Amino acid sequence: MKIPAAIVLAISATANGFTSSSPTVSRSALFGAGNTDPVDPTMNGIDDNLGYEAFDPTAGDSPAVARNNNGGVWVKQRARPRRNRKSAGVRAMVRENIVTPANFIYPLFIHNEDHNTDIVSMPGCQRHCAESMLKEIGEALELGVKTFVLFPKVEDELKTNLACEAYNPEGIVHRSIRMIKEKYPEAIVCTDVALDPYSDQGHDGVVENGVILNDITVNQLCKQAVSQAKAGADIVAPSDMQDGRVKAIRDALDSEGFTNVSILSYTAKYASAYYGPFRDALDSHPGFGDKKTYQQDPANGREALIEAALDAEEGADMLMVKPGMPYLDIIRRLKDASDLPIAAYHVSGEYSMLKAAVEKGWLDEKDVVLETLTCFKRAGADIILTYYAKQAAQWIKEDGLY
Repeated sequence: MKIPAAIVLAISATANGFTSSSPTVSRSALFGAGNTDPVDPTMNGIDDNLGYEAFDPTAGDSPAVARNNNGGVWVKQRARPRRNRKSAGVRAMVRENIVTPANFIYPLFIHNEDHNTDIVSMPGCQRHCAESMLKEIGEALELGVKTFVLFPKVEDELKTNLACEAYNPEGIVHRSIRMIKEKYPEAIVCTDVALDPYSDQGHDGVVENGVILNDITVNQLCKQAVSQAKAGADIVAPSDMQDGRVKAIRDALDSEGFTNVSILSYTAKYASAYYGPFRDALDSHPGFGDKKTYQQDPANGREALIEAALDAEEGADMLMVKPGMPYLDIIRRLKDASDLPIAAYHVSGEYSMLKAAVEKGWLDEKDVVLETLTCFKRAGADIILTYYAKQAAQWIKEDGLY
């Protein structure tokens, strides 16, 4: 076999200790994509010319490998799981979890501008102007993505501690809901219920002397949720992690006649380091301290079950875990403990890590993204919020997976 010059150089460089700069050589380049020479199933005589004595697994009184009726080497194993992996058709037939575009919620960043702005820490994501938002939704709908959640970048002059702009019927989210519903009535519009985009403190609630005031915050969240429902929201998603907010929001919606508006509760939202790029997108980093007095401790798992039980009792229709990949165990715990649909948020930090590795050439983007989304489904997620929603839907369509 003639060895390519590049491989000779790689072997020579390795021998001389220059492994860091030598070319990367794949096994397929060295040995071919597949050995086409037939393999003797008896394996007789294959080690005769090695120049040293090799162990024979078929020899002796207690052979590790037997021989079948044809003299071929044989591992006496009746159950062979590889039979269910032997072809793409068989693998598809027995596949336990399938991700479809209908499982996705597509987060969209919006702002009050006539142009889009790139989000540097989230390559491929932008703050959309109204026209671009509608275009993005239309393209995603064609690919089977049905649900969208809006996150606004609010002008600093509109931000206050009480976050009154959160329930302005002419605010950016409310206008966007109406535009979406007018152009795409079939689209499912989800809204974020939290004060941080509208707060001059950068926190999810009203602040007094450095403390986030739970009940006063819930009062404001009820106004926000009802105003979003009036604008046409199908689902409201409280992400604030204040105690008792699901019950209060459910009662507020019902009292105003919005009994069909769903609540997707951020049930297990952790005080995570994975949110940085998202806060860049909204310019909503905490003005002081952190969010550990109301978001969950990453070290705690059982606490998520307490939150889930409370949210279900208070009227939540769906329960969310955030972040996603580092918290697959929490997704499984909630799935086992609750009959409600479970959502996983593939958050900005997770997204940006994949993007960075892809840009370096370290990962295949399509393969790693589809594997990641499948992992959410396997862990128990019925719903996946992901910035890859549109792109993943396109890949799923191209591969004929849906």
